[in-house]
Amino acid sequence: MRSLRPLGHWIYEPSLWHITRSSTAMAFAIGLFCAMIPVPGQVFLAAYLAVRLSANLPLSLTLVFVTNPFTMPVIYYAAYKLGALLLDVPLQAVEFSVSWQWLGSKLGEIWAPFLLGCAIMGIVASVLGYLTISVLWRWRVSQHWRKRQAQRRGT
Repeated sequence: MRSLRPLGHWIYEPSLWHITRSSTAMAFAIGLFCAMIPVPGQVFLAAYLAVRLSANLPLSLTLVFVTNPFTMPVIYYAAYKLGALLLDVPLQAVEFSVSWQWLGSKLGEIWAPFLLGCAIMGIVASVLGYLTISVLWRWRVSQHWRKRQAQRRGT
């Protein structure tokens, strides 16, 4: 795949394609963190981090799309509100427009609370995703183990 060539020979590492507890939990952490970063190329950042941290690559890339054209306005507005609350700055009425004029005027006014909110939401989502997958995975394995033990005792 030509688009993955910058990742080099690491792309063929088996751990990137297998589903294990650690690779899945790390994939959730990477994908959810990168989803909250408000820059183009989130997928490339997620791919790079998945390769470097031995996370499941397809899962990392898929989770980036938590922020998509339908969810992006809600998530990013919540990030802006969170950042404004933490920086104790008043909320401004923000009407988004895809233009250079808007980027030059409005983004300059809200960038600090917006980026702080995105960073915090990314870290929190990342940690919660990692912990949730780890706990659910261990719980499921223990359930299977108990079931097998009960079957062995019953036969």
